[in-house]
Amino acid sequence: MNCFSFFSSKKGDSSGKKAIEGDEELSGIQNVYLYTYKELRVATNHFSLANKIGEGGFGLVYKGRLKNGCVAAIKVLSAGSKQGVREFLTEIKVISEVEHENLVKLYGCCVEGNHRILVYGFLENNSLAQTLLGGGHNSIQFSWQIRQKICVGVARGLAYLHGDVHPHVIHRDIKASNVLLDKDLTPKISDFGLAKFIPPNLTHISTHVAGTTGYLAPEYAMRGQVTRRSDVYSFGVLLLEIVSGRCNINRRLPPEEQYLLERAWELHKKGELLRLVDTSLNEESNLEEACSFLKIGLLCTQDMPKLRPSMSTVVRMLLGEIHVNDQEISKPGILSLLDSEDIKGQDYKAEMKNTSCATSSRLGKLDNSSSSSEDMTASVATMTFTSIYDRSK
Repeated sequence: MNCFSFFSSKKGDSSGKKAIEGDEELSGIQNVYLYTYKELRVATNHFSLANKIGEGGFGLVYKGRLKNGCVAAIKVLSAGSKQGVREFLTEIKVISEVEHENLVKLYGCCVEGNHRILVYGFLENNSLAQTLLGGGHNSIQFSWQIRQKICVGVARGLAYLHGDVHPHVIHRDIKASNVLLDKDLTPKISDFGLAKFIPPNLTHISTHVAGTTGYLAPEYAMRGQVTRRSDVYSFGVLLLEIVSGRCNINRRLPPEEQYLLERAWELHKKGELLRLVDTSLNEESNLEEACSFLKIGLLCTQDMPKLRPSMSTVVRMLLGEIHVNDQEISKPGILSLLDSEDIKGQDYKAEMKNTSCATSSRLGKLDNSSSSSEDMTASVATMTFTSIYDRSK
């Protein structure tokens, strides 16, 4: 039985969905399945610590079994967290209205009393941050074919948000820890708490800066102007990570190799991008195609936003339908120090997180053996209430 089809029938409500009542902030949200707090308490065995699979600045995430037998990831917002409530509302507004193979599935929520809880489908294979980039024990073999599938899937999910959803959606926090993998290693974009809607008549939205160091487009970090090309930039960094098998920032490497995007650009100028391909792929990978993906990553991270391809074009490039022209790749926009005076001098509020490579999945299972703190840069949870961050020694 499909989990979601079960939720479409509830006694006394033929659709199983209804508007949220009793809360002025939430009253505008329609068509969301409502769980009772008791249901979710039972599903998680009274929110047992044994079922906790994640935590962050705004609450905890539990693995739970719903009354129909389906396994879910249950995200519980900490009481009294106003920033978390805003993200909670945004996430419901965005994800309840869309459905795509490469986006996480929202089953419903609980807004009973002061409880604010989101219920998602549980994804068995954690996040890319844990499995591919985590540095710990992992049973998944990321062949080139699997990496291709993940890259194309994430690109398709973003292209859907940017072009097929109206108004269009800018995710604002595309990164390895927000790409979750199901049992078939199909990628699912998650965590829409920072997402923004952008009407078709606007070129950009001016907003406070929120996101993750290493993935932020420079024009967004410096001026607070977010566009769909900001997501394209973040995807470009993610693409480099997937092909190279390493985090975008690793301060334990020699200085010239610490920043992945800088390293990719230097190797590209020398005609040596092949050196960036993950050595674990060995002979099974199509090295020419891997290098092509790295070049697409560089195209996505170009300094001038207008030069970055749209996500629909990126999908066609990844599928080989559009040739990647080396001559079209210009210098990437690189912002290594996000606490620079240029950023501090802005009159908007910067709300940053450190690199997410030490971040575990929030909707998938927790691999306690991964994310070795010895190999990761320090990370501090500041924005997303469903994150786990390892702290380097």
